[in-house]
Amino acid sequence: MTSLMLEETLSCADVVRQQLKILDQQLPSLVERLRQQPPQLALTVARGSSDHASSYFAYLCMQLLGLPTLSLPMSLLTLHNAPLQVRGQAAFAFSQSGQSPDLVDTLRGLREHGATSVALVNAPDSPLAAVSEFALPLGAGAERSVAATKSFVASLTAAVRLLAHWQGDAALLDAGAGLADDLHSASTLDWSLASHRLRDCQRLLVIGRGAGLAIAQEAALKFKETSAIQAEAFSSAEVRHGPMALIEAHYPLLIFAPRGPEQAGLLALAADMRQRGAEVLLAAPDDVRERQLTLQRAAHPLLDPILAIQSFYVMAAHLAQARGMNPDQPRHLSKVTRTH
Repeated sequence: MTSLMLEETLSCADVVRQQLKILDQQLPSLVERLRQQPPQLALTVARGSSDHASSYFAYLCMQLLGLPTLSLPMSLLTLHNAPLQVRGQAAFAFSQSGQSPDLVDTLRGLREHGATSVALVNAPDSPLAAVSEFALPLGAGAERSVAATKSFVASLTAAVRLLAHWQGDAALLDAGAGLADDLHSASTLDWSLASHRLRDCQRLLVIGRGAGLAIAQEAALKFKETSAIQAEAFSSAEVRHGPMALIEAHYPLLIFAPRGPEQAGLLALAADMRQRGAEVLLAAPDDVRERQLTLQRAAHPLLDPILAIQSFYVMAAHLAQARGMNPDQPRHLSKVTRTH
């Protein structure tokens, strides 16, 4: 039995292949502006899955460019009309529909205050695109499942493509050119162990770190949306504070441990949690012997989190159906959310 969520997840490779052609034509003008008027601060505005995409962008923006980047609480503008001093800075809005009034009003306000405004949006004719100075189409096409998948992956790939052009990182640009094939391979990995072990799960922790924390946040949201599991995401560094009190025998944890300097700490946490009796699902590349789930490697380590969420989405679609739920129609939710 299939679902729109699964169909749209499996289309991500084709989406990214087409997206590259569009972005590589549109990014030079934006990058020229950012280089001619280099910001000292970047702001992101987004909600839901798009906010997780913005977290991935923010981490890489700071790691690659050294540019401090923060997520702006939109109520500062929409409810308080705060006099933000953002002239000459850069504001990046992430959205699938581009229709939420608070997102549109915030980006408009930041532009009026003098920020360079950029919208990474899947709907090129949306109100958000209209109020931005630079609108980058995600190119994911119409997304029918309420649970966003291909638009999230497209947000990640657009974000990292923008940063690669901005930095002039030839290695990252070359790796991105082959990402579509990697996404296809990630879709074929066997994560059935996770759907089997989590079929009757009611709560769990999802752990990541670095750029991978955004993937843990997105996975936790999808567990809630599509399987009604109370899932919470934490950094492996933060989980040792308050959240450790939750761990007891058979408590489930999904730990994303892709390549990078964060991996050693994530593996150590997985081993520690097993000793405490937790039921650990460790997702890691195939050179990590203690893994339960395999992560596909990209041509550049910074792209590995994108492949991780691709494999997760396939599993999540199957898990929802195994729990007797429709992943395309989460209860109480609609495709377009309008907040003020």
